[in-house]
Amino acid sequence: MSGFDLEVHGLTVKEISRNLSPSELYEEAIRFEAGTTISARGALIAYSGEKTGRSPRDKRVVKHPESEGDVWWGPVNCPQDEVTFAINRERAIDYLNTRPKLYCVDSFAGWDPEHRLKVRVICARPYHALFMHNMLIRPTCDELKDYGEPDCVIYNAGRFPANRYTSGMTSKTSVDLNLEQGEVVILGTEYAGEMKKAVFTLINYVMPKRGSLSMHCSATCDMETEEAAVLFGLSGTGKTTLSADPNRYLIGDDEHCWTDKGIFNVEGGCYAKAVYLTRDAEPQIFDALRFGAVLENVVYDRANRHVDFHNTSITENTRGSYPIEFIENAKMPCVAGHPRHVIFLTCDAFGVLPPVSRLTPEQAEYHFISGYTAKVAGTEMGVTEPEATFSPCFGGPFLVWHPSKYASLLADKIVRHDSHVWLVNTGWNGGPYGVGSRIKLEHTRAIIGAIYSGELAAARTSNVDVFGLAAVVECPGVPDHVLDPREAWSDTTAYDTMAHDLAEKFAENFTEYESDVRSEVRAAGPRV
Repeated sequence: MSGFDLEVHGLTVKEISRNLSPSELYEEAIRFEAGTTISARGALIAYSGEKTGRSPRDKRVVKHPESEGDVWWGPVNCPQDEVTFAINRERAIDYLNTRPKLYCVDSFAGWDPEHRLKVRVICARPYHALFMHNMLIRPTCDELKDYGEPDCVIYNAGRFPANRYTSGMTSKTSVDLNLEQGEVVILGTEYAGEMKKAVFTLINYVMPKRGSLSMHCSATCDMETEEAAVLFGLSGTGKTTLSADPNRYLIGDDEHCWTDKGIFNVEGGCYAKAVYLTRDAEPQIFDALRFGAVLENVVYDRANRHVDFHNTSITENTRGSYPIEFIENAKMPCVAGHPRHVIFLTCDAFGVLPPVSRLTPEQAEYHFISGYTAKVAGTEMGVTEPEATFSPCFGGPFLVWHPSKYASLLADKIVRHDSHVWLVNTGWNGGPYGVGSRIKLEHTRAIIGAIYSGELAAARTSNVDVFGLAAVVECPGVPDHVLDPREAWSDTTAYDTMAHDLAEKFAENFTEYESDVRSEVRAAGPRV
């Protein structure tokens, strides 16, 4: 096929397998990757080694005159000089050239042909190749023939560590992105999700330059009207679960762009959390983990290959990667019109936010920049009580521009397309974690369904004083006492104290962004 020059990529290895089918990648993985096997339902079970999650502190972006003024420098985008990038690139290529065999995956990021990027992955593990075959958009045979030069190349040498004595290295892991060259170098981590999020980081740079909003969200649309909705949320808030709705078309579960034409999915697959997965609770995701899917870091019964999704002895971050068409109601191609509804999901473990609130455009911008959720005791080492977490734009580790850039794009599109904005709490009610109880999934589904049907647009609301939120207090299928957060507590004085404490955390977090937003947005936050 055209468009692949070994010398351009610095490769001298004799055998490079390009664009293998899933069946061929299964064969390669079973033959060459120790520990890899096939589940009873046909998914490839693979292990990422020491790293079972992303390493955001080890992400670096090359500081270049062309993009230097665009990048939000700091812990999210740690600057790297061009010489250091070249050293790491050479180190990765040297390692790849020692492998007996490499795998190349040519694919697209973005379902809208006008905006899609051509992404090439070069790796040494069949598991990584199958993962990216699933997660990006698979070209047709004709598209592969005319593929040409890629816009982005990922050199995945994750089994080989970074040299700690190289300038700027803080560990043996380094994920380096060169925006001008469109190249990603991965050293010291075999966690496949680094590739996926590196592509999204590049999308987060490119799309705002074109006046379009890149979003860390899931998206669905109505089966009859094709009216779209996007759901933002950090890990554990229900973004993937609530987008797996049999009554709506799935556009995608994680990464989208909002252009002047509407929305499109960046990816060709889904990457769902598998911990505690059951068919009763999440049938679409459970059934998608079949032949062609990848299951990462799960524990299984060696006698019959049944996966124990409740066993977290390797990691709680067990995941499944599968092509989006494995979801029966996926909309192909994965594009839709302008969102009628924008939904922010938060898992408030303090139990003070309403299950659902209507937001003004200014509140939408405030809560989008805040990106709040809470960690729950027991989910991480050292976490013994609820802990507030703020991630700007519900995707802080993947941003390139300052959060205000994405927030202003969102606010403009909300106003221009008359979108309704909602804050939905999927966390605790009646008290904090350990006292109250988590809002039932059936209640959250009823809330989301009433948003889609339009029933909540005119529903009665009650003002939540400290947060200034218009809490919806009537919703079909949800008891009234659940919808009023203060009344759900047996001790309303304790509620007031907890709400004030959380409001102060919001205000403290937002001080970092105050100087970059309009006064109306600053005033839309909690009143402390």
